[in-house]
Amino acid sequence: MAVRHFFLVLMVVSIWAFNNVAVKWGLLELPPLFLTWMRFVVVAIVLVPFCRITRQQLPWLLTLAFTFGFMHFSLLFVGMRYTDAGTGAIVVQLGTPIAMLLAMVVLKEKLRLVQLIGIAISLSGVAVLSGSPTIPAWWVLCILLCSATGWAVSNMIVKKSPPIKPLTLTGWISFLAVPIVGVASWLTESHQFYALSHAGWRGWFGILYSALASSVVAYTLWYALLKKYNVNLIMPYSLLTPVLAVLMGVLVLGDSMNSFKIVGASLVVLGTAIAVINLR
Repeated sequence: MAVRHFFLVLMVVSIWAFNNVAVKWGLLELPPLFLTWMRFVVVAIVLVPFCRITRQQLPWLLTLAFTFGFMHFSLLFVGMRYTDAGTGAIVVQLGTPIAMLLAMVVLKEKLRLVQLIGIAISLSGVAVLSGSPTIPAWWVLCILLCSATGWAVSNMIVKKSPPIKPLTLTGWISFLAVPIVGVASWLTESHQFYALSHAGWRGWFGILYSALASSVVAYTLWYALLKKYNVNLIMPYSLLTPVLAVLMGVLVLGDSMNSFKIVGASLVVLGTAIAVINLR
């Protein structure tokens, strides 16, 4: 890999890791579902005017608007309200091994023994992490696991769907998720626009960073790199995201560290690495 592309990869995973910090800042001033809704509105405004879809693609995008837009992003933001940035990033990393298990069951893809061992290690990491005081209740862990499952299910749908350009996918999922997340926010939250009108820089930074930096900029660079290099060379770098998220949470937000968090994070990242890296 060219040196400049290596640093681009590091920049992308750093952008994704810092997104957890930005979301935590946004949640200080805005309700989680409304923050998610605003994120989708901004992404849709930026991308949809430049992206066209076919009638054949629309049903798949509507499904993804629920699994990826609502299940993954909305539940992630709700879960992040009750835990710290690093813990949320670690649990959601389980989306990768969950996706591999779903591919084995639904798509009949075969998993080697070493991959199954890696998945088991990563799941054991969540068991350890559940004892951490950074997860205040069992239902918070369940919400984050549902978010990870939403990401995994979305991967299965994308594999089965007709070809859709990455930025078109991002823009239209955001556009179609706007009414779904909007209704959920209207039913469960209150005083959203009052909170927005009184939001300071943290609230707006959370919205704009999550929408523009994390979604538009980072994914554009990521897909460009995936076109240039082998997937097995690029994908393992994404495992740096939860590690950097933990470090950024400690340094920027003052998040605590404890043995449950350290051991759990290590097991999740190690297990996922074993599962996804092509070991020979």
